[in-house]
This record gives sequence, structure tokens and C-alpha cells, in this order.
Amino acid sequence: MNASLRHLPLALGSLFPALAAAVLMTGGAARADEPTYEIRKTSAPAVVGKPATVSVMVVGKNGWHVNEEAPITATVKADPGVTLPKPKLVRADLAESKKESARFDIPFSAAEPGAKTITAQTRFVMCQEQACKPASETVAFNVDVQTPEAAAAAETATAGKAGGGKAASRTAKTSGGKAGGKAGGPAGKNAPAGGGAAAP
Repeated sequence: MNASLRHLPLALGSLFPALAAAVLMTGGAARADEPTYEIRKTSAPAVVGKPATVSVMVVGKNGWHVNEEAPITATVKADPGVTLPKPKLVRADLAESKKESARFDIPFSAAEPGAKTITAQTRFVMCQEQACKPASETVAFNVDVQTPEAAAAAETATAGKAGGGKAASRTAKTSGGKAGGKAGGPAGKNAPAGGGAAAP
């Protein structure tokens, strides 16, 4: 038998594992292109001199989750006029910590009104069944800081609109009831006793 033919089964046997490994690597690369997390942020108008917070949340995606034991931090900076009680937050400062997500509530206070920017650089570790990898994301919060007088006026205006709507609703119901009563009054007087039809 030809020597090359005798070695053919061995060559094929060594080729199949290599092909299988190539397929697995290709599949892994495709999965690596998928996002492993998303960042959600929350902020609201603040008032001069009053404590406030902004929030940043890391949420796992596509089978990845937030490592519940690895370090997770948020390094925070802000415009002048904004005070940060904790410029760096760590795992112990998390407002929410679950396998699916983790959230920092970042406290601050402002000494002057106007548009202010707060930035937070978050560092965390995302994991799946067979791999983990570190990640970092920087988010910016645009916060509208109001004076106490402006905040009180806005609150009063909002309450007035809500109260006006309720008053209009009550007025409409009362007017409708009176109109119905007047319309039904004469008919009630002319109707025969007992509500039945008049005898011929």
C-alpha cells in the first residue's frame, strides 16, 4: 500500500479537531461582538442648598451579568459650585446590587443655580459562564439647579394646574346634574301615577 495512503487516516484525525476549534473560535468571536451591558442614568432638577442625587446603573445583556464579588467603583467629578460628599464610591456604597444589575446613587449639593454637569467613571466586571472581563464607562449628567424661590413657584404652578383640572371636573358634573334635573322635572309632573300608561 502506498505510504501516503497509510497515513491518510491519521492526517484526517488530526484535521477534525482543528476544524472544530476553528468553528468554536468563530462562534466565540461573534458573541464577543455583542454588547455585554448597558448603562442607564437618572437625574432630576436640584435646588440650591438641598441634598440631591443622580443615579447610574449597569445592566447585563446577552447572557452576561455583573460580577457580585469583584470591585466596582464610580469616580465622580462636578462643575464648580457643586459639592460631592463622596468623590469615589465603592461596592459598599451601592444602592442596589444584584446579579443582573448594580446601581450607584451619587449624592451632591449645589451652592448656586444654573446648569451643572456631573461626570461619573464607573469600573466593573462582567461575567458569563466561561469568561469574565473588566469594563469601564463614563457617563455625564446635565443637572438644572434652581433657586428655592423658583422651585417653590414651579411646585405651586404644578399644584394649581392639577387643582384647576379637578375643579373643572366637579363643575361639569354639577352642571350636568342640574340640567338633568330640570329636564326631567316637567315630565315627572305630567306622568301618570304608578308610571304606567294612561287608560283610554
